[in-house]
Amino acid sequence: MTARNKAIIFNVQKFCVHDGPGIRTTVFFKGCPLHCLWCHNPEGQTHAKQLLWNHEKCMLCGRCIEICPAHAIGRSDGTLSYDARLCLRCGRCAEACVNNAREIVGVEYTIGELLDEIERDRPFYDQSGGGVTLSGGEAMSQIEFVAELAAACRKRGISVAVDTCGAAPFGDFERIMPYVERFLYDVKVMDPALHRRYTGRDNRQILDNLRRLAADGANVNLRLPLIEGVNADDANIGAVIELAAQLHIRDVNLLPYHKIGQDKYARLRRRRRQTEMAAPSQARMDQIRTMFEERGFCVRIGGS
Repeated sequence: MTARNKAIIFNVQKFCVHDGPGIRTTVFFKGCPLHCLWCHNPEGQTHAKQLLWNHEKCMLCGRCIEICPAHAIGRSDGTLSYDARLCLRCGRCAEACVNNAREIVGVEYTIGELLDEIERDRPFYDQSGGGVTLSGGEAMSQIEFVAELAAACRKRGISVAVDTCGAAPFGDFERIMPYVERFLYDVKVMDPALHRRYTGRDNRQILDNLRRLAADGANVNLRLPLIEGVNADDANIGAVIELAAQLHIRDVNLLPYHKIGQDKYARLRRRRRQTEMAAPSQARMDQIRTMFEERGFCVRIGGS
């Protein structure tokens, strides 16, 4: 974790149209309390800066070995070895790499620096009804910075959305509610035991926060990542529909699983605990959409 006036960001993505209404700038914060088996941003799970190495681009020239001040890189069995315990995440190896095979993920931003990035796209927000979306990882994991940033954006007339898994103290949500126009709220699995199996923790706090946000009048957009054999069955979908109906939530996004980012696990030198995952068929996605629409929900397949 960084100091209150700084945050570690792993991407600032411009011209986004899937992270809330209009054209948006999406800020991806490092750190997340969940470890979903299908996560397509594994570099966002930890707060610390990380080294990504693309072995397909690497020419084995050895420049990174020579320049590493911590001697964290070496040669072994015809390839490069790397000791993450020694690595300083200084980025010197990435700067020396002529083929861009090495990359440090995680940049420290101050409030002012990030606001400058966000302000550059203000004309697009004004024309499209867009704004900034705070995502991750999990934006709520860096709440001190997020609260200050959201307040500053609101003061400047920039719309703020927060994309969240909901796993944070409710007091943190209360802090930012005055500045946030929309919560893009993930509901992954309704059964607590299955939620723990697939994400690393149960969902009691997540669902309780959702109920309290709805009760307090927050604008909540449910987002359902859908994975065949995990949460795309009728029982889970039916439970989500009943909860959303009870909470008078109307906007729902169905997000079919995709393999974008799958190669990042290898670049982080991490093994995925489970790789055989697939999106529901288009026919099944249409069935799920119909299940929601028959109950009066406004549904979209994909982000919005």
